[in-house]
Amino acid sequence: MINLTPKRDFKVFFAMMGTLIIPAALTLFRVERPGTLVIPADPTPLGYTWSLLLFIIPILTIVAWLYINHDEKFIRKSFWLTIGLLTPIGFLLDILLGSTFFTFLNHNATLQIYLPGYNFSARAWLWNLPVEEFIFYGTGFIAILLFYIWCDEYWLLAYNVPDYRSETKDIKRILVFHPWSVVLGIFLIIIAVIYKKFFPHPYHEGFPGYFTFLVAVSITPSCAFFKTSSRFINWRAFSFTFFFLLLISLMWEATLATPYQWWGYNYKQMLGITVGAWSRLPIEAVMLWMSVTFTTVIIYEVIKIWFNSGKKAMEAFFGIRTKI
Repeated sequence: MINLTPKRDFKVFFAMMGTLIIPAALTLFRVERPGTLVIPADPTPLGYTWSLLLFIIPILTIVAWLYINHDEKFIRKSFWLTIGLLTPIGFLLDILLGSTFFTFLNHNATLQIYLPGYNFSARAWLWNLPVEEFIFYGTGFIAILLFYIWCDEYWLLAYNVPDYRSETKDIKRILVFHPWSVVLGIFLIIIAVIYKKFFPHPYHEGFPGYFTFLVAVSITPSCAFFKTSSRFINWRAFSFTFFFLLLISLMWEATLATPYQWWGYNYKQMLGITVGAWSRLPIEAVMLWMSVTFTTVIIYEVIKIWFNSGKKAMEAFFGIRTKI
């Protein structure tokens, strides 16, 4: 019998991140005069389109495994409800903010089917969001959650909560305010604004909007649900999922997307920390996957807690019993 240690595993995850991030940063920032990639005409026809297989193939593989090897209906229901909640929100945010944060200069890398996005700098709707963007985010949510489920239910099964029904019976309400999440979020945004405006880098103009957005995406579910969900999250599965997504992200963004301009970044909306060795890739590009993974897993675990509590939504989330 393995003793579950979610608090310790949570801390170990951040220690693991530190052992990777610190030496990587010290090494990458020694590149003071990065070389320039010479790009020929139309270097990656439909490159962005085909690259979506980086998400699609793992999705199809894990879906097949889930339906062949797992018959827990509440896991499937939790999966679909999580995706049903997060994907439309992701699409809406891309429509509202995608044209402000990103650029899409290599049109031949896509199918050239565009959807509208609002550009706050131009204060206008622009038809410049490739359809691949929406497939990218939709499949991204699905890939993250499926990989976490696979780790939680199979690869790292020994470290998950074996009996949700017994563990959830004493939870009076799922929504419990976690003030330290809010304090951390405000602190990070203040530090980001100070760095953007006063530290030495060439991107002082504008506001760190993308960084602020990523912090808000992580902090919002955390301040509402972290106290309840943290002991249910399989942090070892979470860490495995995060590093898997980080590997895909770095290959995707640092090697292909940014150098070949499948998408680029509006540096007025970035923090100002960039990796010159990776075609001036903003630090937000790496933060994205931690933020999205954290949010996706919390929402999924909260929904699992709700389903296993056997309570109606108002009672489960707010402790309010509704009259029949």
